[in-house]
Amino acid sequence: MRILGIESSSLVASVALVTDDVLTAEYTINFKKTHSQTLLPMLDEVAKMIELDLNSVDAIAVSGGPGSFTGLRIGSATAKGLGLALKKPLIHVPTVDAMAYNMWGYNGLVCPIMDARRNQVYTGIYRMSAGMEIIKEQCPMDMRKLAEELNVLGEKVVFLGDGMPVCRPIIEEVMAVPYEFAPPHMNRQRAGAVAALGAVYYREGKTEPAAEHAPDYLRKSQAERERNGESL
Repeated sequence: MRILGIESSSLVASVALVTDDVLTAEYTINFKKTHSQTLLPMLDEVAKMIELDLNSVDAIAVSGGPGSFTGLRIGSATAKGLGLALKKPLIHVPTVDAMAYNMWGYNGLVCPIMDARRNQVYTGIYRMSAGMEIIKEQCPMDMRKLAEELNVLGEKVVFLGDGMPVCRPIIEEVMAVPYEFAPPHMNRQRAGAVAALGAVYYREGKTEPAAEHAPDYLRKSQAERERNGESL
């Protein structure tokens, strides 16, 4: 079984291939370049390096949101284009779930935090010590309220995501339970995690036709909120 993974929900651009539960290749960069400039060249480079025939892929797993509106649209368009051209199904992998999957085996609560600005984060709460248990499904949330909720749960927590440096002052002020921050190789989005979790979903039959895929933004864009006179 071969699952191609695509991740573009943040500054990170990443493509990966999981073959029969082995991470065959992964190309990840975290730099300020437009994903429309990076994803396809990265995929082409990976295909060349491992002599991959894209027709041999069983499905395409794509980070489905939340995250950057532009990044998600580019990732979605790339995955849909490949799926339609290759006649392959897509696997919608929730972005925060895939981030938590980086912390497989962690003994405590796993809490990804993606910066949504103004002390807001996209987040979820997970246990990963014996498989993947979703305690709180991915959602937008105020960081202070999230920290208070984690205190109530009363367990050690590991944070990961680009919300860590932004929200660190709030975490240090509010958190009453033990906490730590994931190391660099585990604290951002990765297509390897998207593909690996996508492989699990593929076995469970959780696929969709490429034409039907749409990102899950979880909230309106800033431009839409400003236009409607809503608070940011």
